[in-house]
Amino acid sequence: MHALESAHSNFVCVPFVHEVSAGIAAEYFNEANLNDRSKAFVLVTAGPGVTNLITSLAGAYLESRQLLVIAGQVKSENLREDSTRQRGIQEIDGMSLTSPFVKKSLQIRSPVERKVIEDLLNVSASNRPGPVYVEFCLDAQGAPSGSHGDTSFNTSSTEIVNSKIKENQNFNLLLTKLSTSKRPIILLGGGVSRKKANELSERLSVLNLPIMTTWNGADRYPSDAPNYFGRPNIWGQRYANVLLQQADFLIAIGTRVGLQQTGFNSKEFLPVGDLAIVDIDPAELNKTDISPKFRILGDADEFLELLLDNIQIKKLQTQTWMEFCHDVKRLLPLSEAENTRDINFINPYEFFLGLSQLIRHDDCIIPSSSGSTETVAMQSLLNLRGNQVITNKSLASMGYGLAGAIGAAIKTGQRVLHIEGDGGFAQNLQELGTVSQLGLPIKTFIFSNEGYASIRMTQRNYFKGNYIGCDVKTGLGLPEWESIFKAYGISCTELSPDNPFGDETISLLNDSSPRAFIVPIDPEQTYFPKISSRVQPGGSMESEPLHLMSPPLPIELSQIVFKYLKE
Repeated sequence: MHALESAHSNFVCVPFVHEVSAGIAAEYFNEANLNDRSKAFVLVTAGPGVTNLITSLAGAYLESRQLLVIAGQVKSENLREDSTRQRGIQEIDGMSLTSPFVKKSLQIRSPVERKVIEDLLNVSASNRPGPVYVEFCLDAQGAPSGSHGDTSFNTSSTEIVNSKIKENQNFNLLLTKLSTSKRPIILLGGGVSRKKANELSERLSVLNLPIMTTWNGADRYPSDAPNYFGRPNIWGQRYANVLLQQADFLIAIGTRVGLQQTGFNSKEFLPVGDLAIVDIDPAELNKTDISPKFRILGDADEFLELLLDNIQIKKLQTQTWMEFCHDVKRLLPLSEAENTRDINFINPYEFFLGLSQLIRHDDCIIPSSSGSTETVAMQSLLNLRGNQVITNKSLASMGYGLAGAIGAAIKTGQRVLHIEGDGGFAQNLQELGTVSQLGLPIKTFIFSNEGYASIRMTQRNYFKGNYIGCDVKTGLGLPEWESIFKAYGISCTELSPDNPFGDETISLLNDSSPRAFIVPIDPEQTYFPKISSRVQPGGSMESEPLHLMSPPLPIELSQIVFKYLKE
């Protein structure tokens, strides 16, 4: 109560209906437009306020993003200090609940020096960023300042010590390897800041070698750059996966090269090439599921700039490789014919390709955080320089999109394109009230396919179409969308399968009001290409490597695009 009064007197306060949405919005606010130094924090009540927030706290932690959580707590004299379950009203142990998902946490039982909080904020922002958690006992909130007493700390992780890249012997060895490599690729991850990526974009574009991005780094390099070659991933673009697997040297900068990058069959990752990983977290460099030839501990921004300063462009032997990359990109389109649809519905891949033609350089794009809207976006969205593409795919929790769009819109003041499935949108649709009250320029596209496409597809492919809890026919309750938006005073239009982006749609997209668009998607829509599994002789299942996505390519085409896998 006292913290809320103080915040109202000193900050711009935006009320949310649900704590998880407030946490997501604060995370996306901090992630968007990093040239602006303003930050958001989330203030929640004790007890259920903290438990409701855990999902967004976990999401920010897994994505290495700044987030300050300030929570209430009961009076210090009412804290549980024995084996009883609860003493204070709405008391829960917030320190223990949040400890797995924060860099540092702090319980304040009496007033503390300002520096204690400043140090906490520095921990959140330094090296590999992450959330921090503070809970204020009620008597500490209301106490007069002056006496600084009993304060308990709990640090959940060891702070990472940065390393000087120039002094790393592997850096010079990496440069030598790159100069002799015939099929190198640079993979930019989310550890490369948007600011630095934008500063170095022109220098990257003149390199005669392929640049790829991870999903978290999707906006670090524009899709129309002459040497851009996609986003490899287990749900990646087929041409990107095919090329990545044929590289003889991959330099992964600011990405942990997790299972989404290697595929579940990590032993067949980079079958004809060597790997270099640049990461600020030594734990990521020392993982045992992959075996990089070069491990460089340090800041991704610093490394990328040093690489460009020291690379000998004229020595690169990559012309034949670049020509091959362009050929593969041309032969393997982003929208595959395998994904047939009923004429009464919109092909989601064609939707994103069409939307890409209408994107402005200052747009922020929020393609949900899980399910078909995110995977299809990452497979077919074409982003421009200046775009921000923000998701939270490490946690991959449904319902992130709308709250994230709110945070991004408040931060940037620019148009936000928010795309989310009907099932995910239903989880946090209460925040339409926030959008309406603030009049935010959010353009929401809801993929309406009567439920959970990814669950439905799994049950169809692996369990003979025995659908359970995945759509309205199996008991999932979804609203009539036009009525929901009307209740919040937001206009809603259903896109036509014949002409989704006609003049009327474009006009609505270009105004400054919040708008909603229903995108009718066939409930039986297929989502290819994808990584499938194969049955081993003993009966066990093993995932295919990244380049062998389903459906398999025709033999004649395979012989062309898998040229270097024959070695």
